[in-house]
Amino acid sequence: MTEQQQRPPAPISDVLRVHGFAALEPGPKLIVLGGVHGDETCGTEGIARTLAELDSGALTLLRGRLTMVPVANPLARRLMRREGERNLNRLFQPTRAGEQPADYESRITDLLCPLLDAHDVLLDLHSFQSAGEAFAMIGPRDNSGTLEPFSRAYEEGQLALHLGTPRVVEGWLDIYAAGLAQRAGGKPADDSAIAFGKGTNEYMRSRGGYGVTLECGQHQDPAAPEVAHRAIHAALRLLGMIGADPQAAPPPAPTLLRLVSVTDRDSEDDRFVREWATFDRVARGEPIGVRAGGRVLAAERDGFIVFPNSAALPGTEWFYFAVESERDLRQPAASGRP
Repeated sequence: MTEQQQRPPAPISDVLRVHGFAALEPGPKLIVLGGVHGDETCGTEGIARTLAELDSGALTLLRGRLTMVPVANPLARRLMRREGERNLNRLFQPTRAGEQPADYESRITDLLCPLLDAHDVLLDLHSFQSAGEAFAMIGPRDNSGTLEPFSRAYEEGQLALHLGTPRVVEGWLDIYAAGLAQRAGGKPADDSAIAFGKGTNEYMRSRGGYGVTLECGQHQDPAAPEVAHRAIHAALRLLGMIGADPQAAPPPAPTLLRLVSVTDRDSEDDRFVREWATFDRVARGEPIGVRAGGRVLAAERDGFIVFPNSAALPGTEWFYFAVESERDLRQPAASGRP
């Protein structure tokens, strides 16, 4: 028996499976991630179906390179919880030269960052805790600012548009930075604090590419894996990496929402006035939650609840608030931030 045969199989927490396909015809380079959060399994299932189609010949890559990572955080998946040691979709950056990775997710990031560096486009497949419909999240409009400079907003918007979700949400990093300032009593957050809000898509944009996060539905929604599978096909078609679908109709324009605020949970006794679902519409003045001391939190304007989390820990995000955006994904986005 050889040394390799004697060696026991590596535990799942130490193995990152990466599947790569390269067509002979050059073209775009797309990477698809699933399982960035361990309890979000729809992306893994959507990738598995696509892998089976490619292996069987039912789906053919015509040009470019396709890389798929079914479980981007194996430890979190083995534990079937959101995180292993921390949130993989925060502080997504390689370990600095001469330093040691601080935790499990940092070691995984050191493997994933070079993969993203080698690609043009990222599709990151997720799901969410509360009830609600699938939606896509995109980054900033073209800008030369310091928070997240970007010049590929139109391409990113086109990808989000073609994924077929009824809603697309913009404005994540702006509101994350505003939330940090809010917790610090109005003092602007420094770069190290803002870096913790940067995930896979923000890293992809910083490397000259673009990326979309697709929230495929609630964690246990039986339709979520199909949403993920369709999205992979839609991205491949849009990029010309697989054949066009002659029966496909042009994608309908989704409702575009812009995040405008985040509210933290201050106490375990803070409570919602009812069980909210992502994208529940609220009117100005409508009660949303009640603080431990009895103060009612009401909507300051007409808008939508996003990512309500009744189990949020004190000092963390309780819910986000969004309003309708005037941006049209079918047209090149205007530069500058709204």
